[in-house]
Amino acid sequence: MLPYQRLGVNVDHVATIRNARGSTYPDPVRAALQVIAAGADGITAHLREDRRHIRDADMAALKASISKPLNFEMAATAEMLKIALATAPHACCLVPEKRTEVTTEGGLDVAGQLETLRPFVGRLRDAGIRVSLFVDPDPTQLRASAEAGANIVELHTGAYAEGKPGELERLISGAGLAASLGLEVHAGHGLTYENTPAVSAIEQVVELNIGHFIIGEAVFAGLDVVVRRFRELMDLARE
Repeated sequence: MLPYQRLGVNVDHVATIRNARGSTYPDPVRAALQVIAAGADGITAHLREDRRHIRDADMAALKASISKPLNFEMAATAEMLKIALATAPHACCLVPEKRTEVTTEGGLDVAGQLETLRPFVGRLRDAGIRVSLFVDPDPTQLRASAEAGANIVELHTGAYAEGKPGELERLISGAGLAASLGLEVHAGHGLTYENTPAVSAIEQVVELNIGHFIIGEAVFAGLDVVVRRFRELMDLARE
């Protein structure tokens, strides 16, 4: 039996629904508290440059309100660094970001930005914040992530979720390499009831981060039901 695997829930799209009408509801903090009560081990929120869903006040409210770790997803910019240092989350996950994208389209090019990312990671780590880099399961990017000083890599599971051949094998290989480099391994993007078990069964993956599917399915089943179902699927896969 494999060790317990954590479930992080991304609450961005609760804010997306709120912002569609410019109202004060639904509240991402309320959603975070509910999924924690249902068994989530942490909360993820992505503060984008354009504030299309999560806003600055949401990050502050989440940090002040939840009892579980807060994972602050962000681009590697001076603005986000300042906010992250003021918020002091448990962890920051650095992701690539383009205004024109609907969602994050791929992993961070750590190898191509190593000299920029190394001091950025250092600033966060010096503040006691764990640093994760969102990368494709590519050996070059994984080795660069270790060189950058990251604590964690989150493997981008988007290509796997889209059904591209060979992607599960790439994730398995990438997880093994990352762990051998001393990196903690997380995974996420596009995960659903159907495709989560195979990723959950990868020995080195200690945390999954899931958002869009959970919020969407909750419209029909409720947040607590969906989170508990993921918890069941993950525990079964680890057996």
